[in-house]
Amino acid sequence: MSRFSLTTGWAGWASVALLGLAGCAVTPQQQFAERMTVHGFSKREISAVLDQAEKRDDIIALMTKPAEAVKPWKDYAPIFLTDARRNNGLAFWREHAATLARAEQEYGVPAEFIVAIIGVETNYGRIMGRHRVLDALHTLAFHYPPRSPYFTGELEQFFLLVREQQWNPTEPMGSYAGAMGMGQFMPTSYRKWAVDFDGDNHIDLFKNPADAIGSVANYFRLHGWQTGGALMLPVELPNEPAPELLFPKRDVKPLTDLFAAGMRSPLPMQSDWRATLLAFDEAAGRRFYLGFNNFRVITRYNRSPLYARAVLEFAQQLKSAYLEQPNQALALRGATR
Repeated sequence: MSRFSLTTGWAGWASVALLGLAGCAVTPQQQFAERMTVHGFSKREISAVLDQAEKRDDIIALMTKPAEAVKPWKDYAPIFLTDARRNNGLAFWREHAATLARAEQEYGVPAEFIVAIIGVETNYGRIMGRHRVLDALHTLAFHYPPRSPYFTGELEQFFLLVREQQWNPTEPMGSYAGAMGMGQFMPTSYRKWAVDFDGDNHIDLFKNPADAIGSVANYFRLHGWQTGGALMLPVELPNEPAPELLFPKRDVKPLTDLFAAGMRSPLPMQSDWRATLLAFDEAAGRRFYLGFNNFRVITRYNRSPLYARAVLEFAQQLKSAYLEQPNQALALRGATR
């Protein structure tokens, strides 16, 4: 990705006229340009960049029907839990074993979860998105009212990130939601939680696996990951639970209300243990699970419980396969001591 100077690059677009005429109603784009002046941008600079953005109806269509919202687990899982993706994950783990071991040691996040996140998100950098981030954020900020406030905030953070990284704002490519890089960080996440993990004084989540590894681990740690903490446990209920007992309406909290609803567990548990109740439509029917704190942390990356379970199961598959390679496993264990 080429570097881009704010003073020389955007000034080159300064001749692009501001939208609208004096006396006309102020457009959302003009309001946004005014908003950005608090960060030291001029309205002309912001408007010149926004003029390069395209409204993308296909992005709106994708936003309204993501796979996490329309597919049951039995159809969602096969998208990610494939032999090809697992083989790619093992190759990534072998190539970056020392970096993953260091991230596990520094942040307390097991290597298999870091590898799983990068694999589920982008298949190890192979699928980082085909949409210009500027187009995605512009479309969702100004043409998708249900989530306009959120994406307007992300567009604001994108402009700040572009300035900090000296990017050409029209070049970064990402998901239909504007997520970027191997770990698919939104602009806010990129600015707040991405780290320079190889010490080259530059954070690059697009081409630098070390920075991607460290950034995913840092994100998990700062969102409450507990080293060695529980993730998910199957349970039984006598009846279909009320919606308010299920994630996301019911977050991680004491189990008192679930025991009152007749929940039974294969393991002894106490009512003050904290978890959320999950429901998945599996091939054999609807099943229930408890999701503990670390499962909740994965949902901070993506709110969908389907996504979090895919990461969890993929991580378990990767670890089992990796530990079948004695030399690699020995190297990893030695590096983490």
